[in-house]
Amino acid sequence: MAEALAVVTSCQGCGTELGPRLLTCPSCHRLVHARELQRLASEADAASARGEPAVALETWRRALDLLPPASSQYAQVTARVEALSKQVDASGLREVSAAATRERQKSGMPKWLAALGTFGLLLWKFKFVLVFLLGKGKLLLLGLTKASTFFSMLLALSVYWAMWGWVFALGLIASIYVHEMGHVAALRRFGMQASAPMFIPGLGAFVRLKQSPVDAREDARVGLAGPIWGFVAAAAFFVAALFTGWKSLGAIAHAAAWLNLFNLLPVWTLDGGRGFRALSRKQRWMAVAVIGAAWFLTAEGLLVLLLLGAGFQAVAMPAAEEGDTRATVEYGALVAMLSALGWAAQQWTGAGLAM
Repeated sequence: MAEALAVVTSCQGCGTELGPRLLTCPSCHRLVHARELQRLASEADAASARGEPAVALETWRRALDLLPPASSQYAQVTARVEALSKQVDASGLREVSAAATRERQKSGMPKWLAALGTFGLLLWKFKFVLVFLLGKGKLLLLGLTKASTFFSMLLALSVYWAMWGWVFALGLIASIYVHEMGHVAALRRFGMQASAPMFIPGLGAFVRLKQSPVDAREDARVGLAGPIWGFVAAAAFFVAALFTGWKSLGAIAHAAAWLNLFNLLPVWTLDGGRGFRALSRKQRWMAVAVIGAAWFLTAEGLLVLLLLGAGFQAVAMPAAEEGDTRATVEYGALVAMLSALGWAAQQWTGAGLAM
């Protein structure tokens, strides 16, 4: 889109010279990128006609970047983006549910596990952990082709290597990377542009969004995608530890579970905070109950912080009116599974980690 913006130097309506970042002509108020917007609208409509809502969604998001936020056109395109986002969201959920149903019919998987979708598949058969990671291999490798990601990763690796040795450092970096690529995968699925992961030694990593979610539901999907992928990575390390007997892999699994659980703190811009904004008051109290139960069963001290944060959100902060059932299930399942995985990995290795 930068190329299209650079080409338009004068208004196509009145000929007024335009600045590089103007979206409307200051003289006649014509949309600066009217022709480009018409082209994008045609592409989006064609994608919808072909039954490709994800392509249409990405195209309409590109159009949003060329529209003034206060314009009526911006509101109209935003409505289209929101509708397509829900369509893409629903189609993905149907695919996962269908896979879970096939697995239940094939191998006697309990209905309550099938209802958890991806989580149910992972819990029922550990092989799905590896299948999940291998299936996303192309996307995982794509992030490593970005110079900013690769060199910041090397810097973080060198710091962690000096602190804990190369095996633990490499596993920790890998688990953080998978977590961040979960966000990237969700962003790509909803047609949003974002930077590749950037590592900051001692603080983890981050992905910088170049476009914003249209609602709390979409923000929750993107936010919770990181811990979902992070759980898969932690589970893969623990499975590898069980098969090989290497305590170092168990320690990595425990650290990865702890870090992803920390990200579920329902505060600020952490993943848990983004997920909690989509929950109704009742759903937030349900999350509080799950956190409390997990703390009672595992005695994980970090859960006390989650409990305090979730309780504050449930009592004092504005909540969504309708709520988001999927976000509630995902958040609760993540708390339960990461707590259980972290506890199991800690027990197996015989010692906790000083984080």
